[in-house]
Amino acid sequence: MDYLTRWRMTLAADRLTHSRDSISEIGLALGYESEKSFSIAFKRVMNCPPRQYGRRHSTG
Repeated sequence: MDYLTRWRMTLAADRLTHSRDSISEIGLALGYESEKSFSIAFKRVMNCPPRQYGRRHSTG
């Protein structure tokens, strides 16, 4: 299960940096029922909230 969660967060990180999708849209696309549950899972795996990650790693 840890592998699947890490994989989903890798996909989310890619979308956060290379798309204009909202955090809610990314979370829903990856199977989370709310932005809050997605954000909690993302922070646990990536060690920072998705909004901060997106700002830090954005390419444009």
